[in-house]
Amino acid sequence: MASAYGGPEALSVIDVEVPEPGPGKVRIAVRAVGVNPFDYKMYSGAFGADPAKLPMRLGAEAAGVVTAVGAEATGPAGPVRVGDEVIAYRVPGAYAAELVVPASSVVPKPAELSWEQAGGLMAAGATAVHVLEAIGLGRGDTVLIHGAAGGVGLVAVQLAVARGATVVATANRAKHELLRELGAIPVAYGPGLADRVRVAAPEGIHAAADLVGTDEAVDVSVELVTDRSRIATIAAFERGAQAGIKLLGGGPGADPGTGIREAARLQLTEAAAAGRLRILIASSHPLRAAATAHREIMAGHTTGKIVLLP
Repeated sequence: MASAYGGPEALSVIDVEVPEPGPGKVRIAVRAVGVNPFDYKMYSGAFGADPAKLPMRLGAEAAGVVTAVGAEATGPAGPVRVGDEVIAYRVPGAYAAELVVPASSVVPKPAELSWEQAGGLMAAGATAVHVLEAIGLGRGDTVLIHGAAGGVGLVAVQLAVARGATVVATANRAKHELLRELGAIPVAYGPGLADRVRVAAPEGIHAAADLVGTDEAVDVSVELVTDRSRIATIAAFERGAQAGIKLLGGGPGADPGTGIREAARLQLTEAAAAGRLRILIASSHPLRAAATAHREIMAGHTTGKIVLLP
């Protein structure tokens, strides 16, 4: 948890008693926890620095084994039982070795996924679904995805291709071959990006998703997409508001998309189980090294998800 506002040095691990699950709740022995940019932004001061919110537990997604259930513990896929391997999302305070969570937040873990993949599936996956829904992406569209090699980006690329869209994906050149494997047309970010996108998509860009929050991503999207209601950002909240594009997620003034993200959970596990969705892991760290994981994700340039292992 974060004991103060600031950088990763504010993080620490403490021991707390885990209660028995009450009605409609389950206890999980956590095997993997997904790390997301929102986690460090919560204690960075980006969303305010109210001392009443300290100490602050972090995390929103985890995967593990159910060790106890309360009465009427039923999730989106049906009753939850001791021994079930599950994914929990959204669950506050997911950075933990054990969690007590509402059964309504729990879905079955596909056997085809490792613990690391399961722990990193939901936040990125549900965000990607929300973005594609918000920009109205469908068959025949051409979409520009900024930050396509990150955790959300890799899922968004795969889901967009599955919808029958043409995907132009910005990323570091070292990651272009991976994006081609996933069905995208990669382009390098940096000066001249708009011109490179025009070459990659000579018939034009119908929609754009900013998953990195840079001025370049917003500016190029606005330049290339006529309808601003078909541009969304999950990171550039101030700049996005100024540009009149959609703000999505947990930032100020953003649409949290709660219903869309909850509905996405079983869609994502089904796609992963069927092999239609690959979850790539950039790195894994012990739970006690959460600060290291946060420094890594803050630096950017990761390919896929970062996870913590209790």
